[in-house]
Amino acid sequence: MNRFALALGLSFVLVGGSANAQEKPAKSAPASKFLQPGEVDALLLLAPPPADGSAAAAAEIAELHSIAQSRTPERLARAQHDAEVEDVTAIADVFGPVLNLERYPKTATLFADLRNEDSVAAKAAKKIFKRSRPWEADPSLNTGSHLEGCDKGEPKTSYPSGHATMGWSAGEMLANLMPGNAQIILARADDYAESRLVCGVHYRRDIEASHALATALVAKLMTKPEFAREVEEARAELTAAHIAP
Repeated sequence: MNRFALALGLSFVLVGGSANAQEKPAKSAPASKFLQPGEVDALLLLAPPPADGSAAAAAEIAELHSIAQSRTPERLARAQHDAEVEDVTAIADVFGPVLNLERYPKTATLFADLRNEDSVAAKAAKKIFKRSRPWEADPSLNTGSHLEGCDKGEPKTSYPSGHATMGWSAGEMLANLMPGNAQIILARADDYAESRLVCGVHYRRDIEASHALATALVAKLMTKPEFAREVEEARAELTAAHIAP
């Protein structure tokens, strides 16, 4: 039991179980470890998505139908796997078992912290734009053939994509650590983002916005001494293991 849970339990015992005992405490929103509010401002970085029912939105829906009709079973299976794995291991899988983060604690810490940062940034942006998911705008997309095995997400959280923001953030950081492999890493990040379209749970503009958000986020984080120190510690760790130059 962690200290927060223990303290919560003790406080309940000490007050003897009040009338509000059945009320669950509200979960606190995740917070950035390195950035102050507004340092990565989605309103400044991202153009508003097309409105529901607009011609631009209809064109994006048409693209999703086209992707669904042409996708192969193998590509759908990869998209389903990508929906399940929302961390750097999805991007690092291009290296096979070589980059096993259980062996590299400094690198694991870096990517755990980055994962928190990209999650905070994407969730904040989603709350600003509140774009309908494709399956909200077009109920015919809300079928097993489109969504089977995919994380369809919550309503009004389409823009930007959280998965794609993670993929691009992790990809850009991996490319920074392993510049000799940047091309294959970023190609995998692009393919991972494309999986959200294959699943039919995001629009093209959603994943494009995620790319812009992730790039700005990583750039801003690199200006923070504490984060930059984590990057260099990870780089040294991977260099010593002859994984990074």
